[in-house]
Order: sequence, then C-alpha cells, then structure tokens
Amino acid sequence: MRVKVLSRNPDDYVRETKLDLQRVPRNYDPALHPFEVAREYTRALNATKLERVFAKPFLSSLDGHRDGVNCMAKHPKSLSTVLSGACDGEVKIWNLTKRQCIRTIQAHEGFVRGMCARFCGTSFFTVGDDKTIKQWKMESPEYGEEEEPIHTILGKTVYTGIDHHWKEPVFATCGHQVDIWDEQRTSPKCSLTWGFDSISSVKFNPIETYLLGSCASDRNIVLYDMRKSTPLKKVI
Repeated sequence: MRVKVLSRNPDDYVRETKLDLQRVPRNYDPALHPFEVAREYTRALNATKLERVFAKPFLSSLDGHRDGVNCMAKHPKSLSTVLSGACDGEVKIWNLTKRQCIRTIQAHEGFVRGMCARFCGTSFFTVGDDKTIKQWKMESPEYGEEEEPIHTILGKTVYTGIDHHWKEPVFATCGHQVDIWDEQRTSPKCSLTWGFDSISSVKFNPIETYLLGSCASDRNIVLYDMRKSTPLKKVI
C-alpha cells in the first residue's frame, strides 16, 4: 500500500513579522499560463513607453490647472508664450522660458472647446460650452482694471473649434456648421455645411489663406473656399 503525503516547510510561506510580504506559492508551468507571454510583452511595452516619456527630451510639466486641459494654442509672434484652456472654463497663459503661469482667466462656463491667437498676436479668441465667442487681450490688464473680454458674441449653438485667418481680421468657427466671421460683426458673413454630423475642428491653410478645412465625427474631411458659398471637396 502506497500513501502520498504533502509536506511543506513553514519557512516557505509563514511570515517572520507582520511587515514581511505574504509569500504566495506559484506554479510556473507554461501550460497553466497560456497568456503569460502576452502579459509580459504588454508590461515591457508600457515600461518602455514610460521610460521614453520621462527621458531626457522631457523638460518639465506646467502644473496649475484644476481640471483637464482640453485645448491649446501658441502665440504667433512669441515662441515662449503658450495658451491652454481647461474643462472648467479656465484659460491660462504660460511662459515657457520661466515655466510658469503668467495669467489666469475664467473665460467660460463649462468646457473651453477651442482657442486661437490673432495673426498679429495682440489678442486671442476662445469658444466654450456657453455658446459664446470671446476675444481677449494678450497683455494683462493694468492695475485697477477688471479682466473682461474685448468682444463677446452669443451664438445659437455650441462651438467646438475656432481658428483665425493668417493675414486678415477673419476667423472661422465650427460646430453644427462652419461659420466665417468678420471681427467687426456679430453675425457670420458666411455659413458652410456638408452633411449633418458635428464638426470637431476647423483650420485655415497657412499658404493658400483663403482655403480652410474641417473634420467631423463621421470620419470625413471637408475643404472650403472663402471665395465660394459652397464646399469644395469631401474626403472620407
């Protein structure tokens, strides 16, 4: 008669003190762990990505927003000036040389959906969930002055993006449709649309400045011409 008995050494699984880690016996048989190679590959890939993120090209982080950053814009004349808009309606202007915030504006109620700087760099525009388009001075207000926008335009729908013309006082917004605005008017001088999907972004061409493009949620890219009243081309 044969009797098989399991025998374990208490030193292999009993902790000496409460601060020691609990030892867990594992069976390293590859047949019992068919996904071990895939898991280790994923872990190694994530570790490599983190090492690249925090490698030497990473200089610093700009901390100060209380909520997630939703959009950013750069100054057309100053390389050290960057603007950022957060999900709580807050806009910050950063100095990259000093790596600090030089100005904070409570611009909108809700998300800051888009922002852009004027081609001359004297002001910038923001759009938000409160259906408004606001123009702000790039420079800080003087002592005693309140932080107020230069112009405020109340729209009919929520705008999801904005971009300014590279040479003229004209800017474009997107949302339900693409609207082209003159800075001196409170209503769009031209409205362009192709389909019924929400448009998420619009940009002017820096070379052919009368051309602009937009991208929508149905994977399409539409090209527009400011000199015409209809869109030019649609690409899926």
